[in-house]
Amino acid sequence: MPKLSVIIITKNEENHIKQCLASVAWCDEIIIVDCGSTDNTVELCRHYTNKIFITDDWPGFGPQKNRALAKATGEWVLSIDADEQVTTTLQQEIKQTITHATESAFRIPRRSRYCGRWIKHSGWSPDYVTRLFRRSCANFSNDLVHEKILLQGNIGTLKTPLLHYSFESLEEVLEKVNNYSSANAQMHYAKGKKSSLSKAILHGLWAFLRTYLLRAGFLDGREGFMLAVSNAEGTYYYYLKLLFIQDRTYALTNEK
Repeated sequence: MPKLSVIIITKNEENHIKQCLASVAWCDEIIIVDCGSTDNTVELCRHYTNKIFITDDWPGFGPQKNRALAKATGEWVLSIDADEQVTTTLQQEIKQTITHATESAFRIPRRSRYCGRWIKHSGWSPDYVTRLFRRSCANFSNDLVHEKILLQGNIGTLKTPLLHYSFESLEEVLEKVNNYSSANAQMHYAKGKKSSLSKAILHGLWAFLRTYLLRAGFLDGREGFMLAVSNAEGTYYYYLKLLFIQDRTYALTNEK
């Protein structure tokens, strides 16, 4: 079987990282790039790998994953998040796939949890993520959040899902809504995107309707409604934060 490297970026992931690393301990190489964890994350990682690299800054998800990718030495790379796990069935499919593959990369279906429930609709299922690729054929976009794989070559699709323990509590949901909406606003402001209060309201409302009605979130019960609300909040606050960045920049410019 060709050599397989796993790359994971971390910061304060002690609640997830042990299970994640145990699920990929069969791989040839595990690369950790940590952004200043203040909990037990790094110590837990040392039980599974000595290839741990600490960074002093946070350039965003895309650049940080490229840092991890640059440390990998395998012909194939599996990029997973600290709150994801590879099942035994997926492990076997990955091994068989990279042994005989002609493609450059593979999408993997992902099953995600939201506050204790596996989500089957709401735009979260089916959810395909490109995580397995030839090291020589791919890198990550330089986006602060929602980074993408920039790929040269053909892409295939695996059958076995990757497990994603995304949100186990409302506190995690609220923290991510806040962090991601801020990063999204900064990133899109730098790209010249504009916002307004009406955009914040309308896009937030549309995010709820799309998740709950068009993507059948109502079939996910109570958690489906909660997910639709948190999607709406994230969208609303993203546009609102973008508006405030605009206003603040405009005010500073006019003061000069």
